[in-house]
Amino acid sequence: MKQLIALYNAWSGIAPTHIETLPGAGSNRVYYRFFDSAGNTVIGVVGTSREENHAFIYLTRHFKKHDLPVPQILAVSDDEMRYLQTDLGNCSLFDALRSGREAGGQYDAHAQSLLVATIRLLPKLQLQGAQDLDWSQCYPQPVFDETGVFFDLNYFKYCFLKPSGIDFHEMRLEEDFRLMAKDLVADDINSFLYRDFQARNVMMDEAGNPFFIDYQGGRRGPYYYDLASFLWQASAHYSPVLRHQLISIYYEELRKYTVVPSMEHFSARLALFVLFRTLQVLGAYGFRGHFERKPHFLASIPFALHNLREQLQSANTFPYPYLIDVLKRLTQQHASETPDASATQVVSSAEHFVPSASSHEEKSPLVVRVFSFSYRKGIPDDESGNGGGYVFDCRAVHNPGRYEPYKQLTGLDEPVIRFLEDDGEILTFLESVYKLADMHVARYIKRGFTSLMFSFGCTGGQHRSVYCAQHLALHLHEKFGIEVRVCHREQQKSMILKKR
Repeated sequence: MKQLIALYNAWSGIAPTHIETLPGAGSNRVYYRFFDSAGNTVIGVVGTSREENHAFIYLTRHFKKHDLPVPQILAVSDDEMRYLQTDLGNCSLFDALRSGREAGGQYDAHAQSLLVATIRLLPKLQLQGAQDLDWSQCYPQPVFDETGVFFDLNYFKYCFLKPSGIDFHEMRLEEDFRLMAKDLVADDINSFLYRDFQARNVMMDEAGNPFFIDYQGGRRGPYYYDLASFLWQASAHYSPVLRHQLISIYYEELRKYTVVPSMEHFSARLALFVLFRTLQVLGAYGFRGHFERKPHFLASIPFALHNLREQLQSANTFPYPYLIDVLKRLTQQHASETPDASATQVVSSAEHFVPSASSHEEKSPLVVRVFSFSYRKGIPDDESGNGGGYVFDCRAVHNPGRYEPYKQLTGLDEPVIRFLEDDGEILTFLESVYKLADMHVARYIKRGFTSLMFSFGCTGGQHRSVYCAQHLALHLHEKFGIEVRVCHREQQKSMILKKR
């Protein structure tokens, strides 16, 4: 941190009047906001990988030279482990689309205009940004190739398919993987593949203009990949009509920069990348959920499976018969896990995947009530009169409410969720809670009891308790299929997860 401050001092000529730590991102980079006496701000970044930092710095300067909407690099340390960039604000496209996402994909005119503005700029970044780009500067590899495709397909096989229990012939599946990999890299297109093009990596200024960030993993590759990543994001809930509209806009913009195939051929190629991207996503969710045991990466699996099911039922025919047979059996196995928009209305980013309930659980009359609350206002009353259940004190867990960026947010908001899970204390805490709750719920179901209550308290009833209550509710609903009623008392929010 001292070295970053020294870099700021050398660049600006004065010391900062205030420094703010920003919410953590998906990488190990740490972000700070520097303020001067006039209220002007810049972003300071400390990275752990010189190669990754170098790629971002090179690409940003290259894109800026081509007048593309990216931040400006202001100063870089000699070892490239720290740098300063312009401040693009706090509002990402993901934040701006929250209300439509939480409404199950009902995006209003303003939200759709932001999507259109973003998708119009993507071809410019991909094609104009590829002009005279030195691909050897890309990290961790310069080109989208069969080796990378195989890595992702095997990621899906080992981290999702095998844990699912689906029986398959390894060699026959491998043969189709090889065919698919060959088809995916068949296009010799000189375009920049963003690799992680998603709503979180698009910042919106006050006028609604998009700016791109976090493209340091980009490389030379087919433009279909990014379009598939963006429009088939698991929890976005874009309707087929909206997707079709955005694809048409993208296609027309693409024609301004390169010769493009017919729409029929374009759609067929896009469908292949949608299938591939969906398998990538399932592999990532499987690893982060099954192996790292992170609840945050377990309730969007049903949405990814829903996307996969739609692809397999569409008119697209894929020349990989054995792979398609395996995928159909996979989606049939999880047919009961159709995503319920109401169940994710307040936690659209939560991702959950657990075994379906057994028959005796589905018939259970048990209703579980889960509360979040502030200890300042007292423990919630047990209206059932049973006096049973548990009260958990979350105040031992690292509190995001101590930091300015999170003070106006709650445990239902993505930045708070990422802060808590990156910190890790809350995951360890919930592991013990889940074991206790699972044992208790299973016994209550067996005995035919009708009511059980869990309450989570913290200082303000805003961050830690809200996160814990919401995740326990999702966990119990998905595992046992019972009705769960959630009340975030201090936030005046409630929801019902209905019995399956």
